[in-house]
Amino acid sequence: QVQTVESGGGLVQPGGSLRLSCAASGIIFSAHAMGWYRQAPGKERELVATITSGASTYYIDSVKGRFTISRDNAKNTVYLQMNSLKPEDTAVYYCKPIRNYPTYWGQGTQVTVSS
Repeated sequence: QVQTVESGGGLVQPGGSLRLSCAASGIIFSAHAMGWYRQAPGKERELVATITSGASTYYIDSVKGRFTISRDNAKNTVYLQMNSLKPEDTAVYYCKPIRNYPTYWGQGTQVTVSS
């Protein structure tokens, strides 16, 4: 049974940075591609970035060049470094394996970008 604990969110001014962390358990972490997702108020949840077991990465266009996804298999943790944050990045951010757990969502971490 997969479980994830997301952390690192907060309130930040436009142009600022945050680093999100996601500790996963209940799975063979190193074998899973992981993804960060977000849900903004009044909008559907969307995929933001993914990282494969081999550390290949993917980003949606709106975060390319600003966000970096990484993983530490020894710590069963995936990270999302977010730079040059914009108000439209405001959302609850979630992580989970990108396959096999379609209905699972953790508690997420709130990111608010506002002056």
